Amino acid sequence: MFTIHLNKLSFFAHHGLHNEEAITGTRFEVDAAVTFVVAGKINSIQQTINYVALYDVIKKHMLHPLPLLETVAQNIAEDIHQVDNRIKTINISINKLHPPIENFMGSVGVSYFKEY
Repeated sequence: MFTIHLNKLSFFAHHGLHNEEAITGTRFEVDAAVTFVVAGKINSIQQTINYVALYDVIKKHMLHPLPLLETVAQNIAEDIHQVDNRIKTINISINKLHPPIENFMGSVGVSYFKEY
């Protein structure tokens, strides 16, 4: 089994429950790990999962504002699974780097793991 990793993908987006977030937006960081089964030695892109296709799915969802990061993570996982039926697990983490919380230093986020 192989795992494709996409780490520290950076997006400026408008996800969040507060009206202010829809207007101002903020920075998000996304990590994704996708495992898949392959028979034999990998010698071509057709035998693996193209990480560009995975990135395109993540980017599409990060640029479509939703109130909850949990929903964004689930939607990303659903669409990633559609990329290739050999995918066995998907692990998505989305971090909001500057949440609108008074006197808060740090980030908040969600992780979602799906097994097929």
